[in-house]
Amino acid sequence: MLKEFREFALKGNVADMAVGIIIGAAFTTVVRSLVDDIMMPPLGALFGGLDFSDYFIQLTMRDRDFTSLAEAREAGAAVIAYGSFANAVVQFLIVAAALFVLVRQMNRLRRMMEREQAAKPEPAIEKLSREVELLTDIRELLARPGRPSQTQPPSAT
Repeated sequence: MLKEFREFALKGNVADMAVGIIIGAAFTTVVRSLVDDIMMPPLGALFGGLDFSDYFIQLTMRDRDFTSLAEAREAGAAVIAYGSFANAVVQFLIVAAALFVLVRQMNRLRRMMEREQAAKPEPAIEKLSREVELLTDIRELLARPGRPSQTQPPSAT
């Protein structure tokens, strides 16, 4: 079982996947900053001057009025943080759009390379001399199974 695990872990696909996960984690922080720091403030201003991350529905401790999600969570109130969910959806859409553009460009590059390969003329096959053709034919005849053995003398008739 250990041997199988080692073979699995050392395959190229696993290493590629690990690199992808690490890059994805780094990309996530960039996207989170893009959404939280650049995109959401203008959208929040458009929708009443508030940041979406503080939109929540208070389920418990209804006798207290919390001004922010952080304050409600610190007090231990149960909340539905739909503003955080909206931020997560926007982050997902940005990641999906970025991956779409990346895959689209990679497909375009692949198609371009395939067209270039198709446009290249096939290398010309060198014309063999008559002597080389005859020698090749003789070699093929000698290599055939069932040819008469050279050690037996021809029968006298």
